[in-house]
Amino acid sequence: MSDIIHLLSDSIANQIAAGEVIQRPASVVKELVENAVDAGADHVQVLLKKSGTLLIQVIDNGKGMSETDARMAFERHATSKISSAQDLFALRSLGFRGEALASIAAVAQVELKTRRKEDETGTLIQISASQIEKQEPVAMNPGSSFSIRNLFFNIPVRRKFLKTPETELKNILTEFERVALVYPQVVFTLWDDTTEILSLPVSNLKQRIINVTGKKIAPTLLPIAIETSFIRISGFIGTPDSGRKRGSLQYFFVNGRYMRHPYFHRAVMMAFEPFLPAGEQPNYFIYFDIDPSSIDVNIHPTKTEIKFENEQMLFQVITSAVKEAIAVPALEFDREGAIDIPVYDPHRTTPVEAPNVQLRSDYNPFKETQRHSYERPKLNWEKLYEKQDASSDGIPVHNTFFSNDKQENRPDSQDSFLQHKGRYLITSLKSGLTIIDQRRAHIRILFDDYIRRMTQKQGVSQKLLFPEMIAFTPKQAAILPCILDDLAFIGFDLANLGGNTYSINGIPAGLENVDTIETLRDMVEKVLETGCEITEEITESLALALAQKAAISYGKALSEEEAQSLIAKLFSSDSPNYTPDGKMIVSILSEEEVGKRFK
Repeated sequence: MSDIIHLLSDSIANQIAAGEVIQRPASVVKELVENAVDAGADHVQVLLKKSGTLLIQVIDNGKGMSETDARMAFERHATSKISSAQDLFALRSLGFRGEALASIAAVAQVELKTRRKEDETGTLIQISASQIEKQEPVAMNPGSSFSIRNLFFNIPVRRKFLKTPETELKNILTEFERVALVYPQVVFTLWDDTTEILSLPVSNLKQRIINVTGKKIAPTLLPIAIETSFIRISGFIGTPDSGRKRGSLQYFFVNGRYMRHPYFHRAVMMAFEPFLPAGEQPNYFIYFDIDPSSIDVNIHPTKTEIKFENEQMLFQVITSAVKEAIAVPALEFDREGAIDIPVYDPHRTTPVEAPNVQLRSDYNPFKETQRHSYERPKLNWEKLYEKQDASSDGIPVHNTFFSNDKQENRPDSQDSFLQHKGRYLITSLKSGLTIIDQRRAHIRILFDDYIRRMTQKQGVSQKLLFPEMIAFTPKQAAILPCILDDLAFIGFDLANLGGNTYSINGIPAGLENVDTIETLRDMVEKVLETGCEITEEITESLALALAQKAAISYGKALSEEEAQSLIAKLFSSDSPNYTPDGKMIVSILSEEEVGKRFK
């Protein structure tokens, strides 16, 4: 039997490596921008065509490469960052494996122009699918310019799995921002076709965060700083009232490198826990400066996971630092009426006066006029006993479902409704006693209505007398083109004013009492989480986000007519038992079960 094991060719090996390192255009942008920063550039420009699927060009003014280095850079495992295994534990650079350029060249058409300051001419190299097609001198400014064309042109299967341009641009922005947030001393610009997406001038760290994420975050940023014998932690966290249910801005950086770390995230959440409402997430931008020998950055192909030597101790340090940052603003009391404590001055010649405290001598807490008035709540017991068959607290709810028989699902005409604690509607059906979550029922009704509007392209818009302005982040603005039509069909009238800013000229009818700007942001964030690949998913994400914002809140008292209308509309739905996100709306207690309670 002949031997069957053989060595792969360099071309195939590079394509396999590219499968780990280069997953989409965003991966190329990440590797090239990191290389530009490692090269000492203070100006990095990224130019895209069709969100990077046709062209990715990264231009920097770094130190450039010699003719020999430019050629060697495309060899697998060729690197200037390390020369021995010990160097892996003293890394300060972003790239080090020497796989990026070889992997990119294996699956794209690459052109490199590079020149060192001390050289009179630069070097031009053209490579396609790992094969060098041209190498010659070229006139250019010092630095490097990489042009990556037709990514995955030689691997049609990989190219077929690329997402929509909006989704690819969103992913590019994610990687671009992760580098830009660490290096405020570097100018970064990003263009997609002829549109400038981001322009980040040199600034301090706080201003860079604001430039990347939007001006709205500025007043919510709290500085965080702590230094121990083994780590220095700095950065900013958001105030507790700036927490979000979705789309939170959460970043960890270690020695200038972005990382994901669920364990450290839990440390931040533990510090925020007493201050955040349930389900909300805080914003944070936390930077670690630590001895490279105490971490391992070589445990993941994309280098976004890092192993720390003493994670439990770091957990406690992070929690303490965040708690301290949150507590500081709480000590800034209102100065009106406060007592000024004089600063000690050994050279003071005038005596220090005792503080003057103003008291109300006429105040008597036992006087009726000075106590808070209190009215006993009206419990409406009479309404509770109007119908003996209406049950209340002590009955367990059994999870049965509506059948498809619409006649069986309709309430008896002579029966009324009982609203329990502003949350549940209790009524009688032919199949038994029914308990309905009124907010979830309203979400289902609104969701069905918004889906119908978008499907039939018949939105009802209420024009605003005074249009509102909304500024999106670059990432949010990148996803807008794929949802603008659906927003219009729902009833939103938006006008693009440029610079990621839109004018809200009209809103869906019935949304007058809802925070329009916050609603739009939540809807866009919902689509960012879902993605922009499947039209049906986009439509459902928008409809659900808007329904959740517009639905009645718990505690709202409903009139008999409102309750009847809500129940009738719910029964006419094709899916009355559950909300679109799978939460139960209706539970029925059968006649037999009710009867057992009275035996």
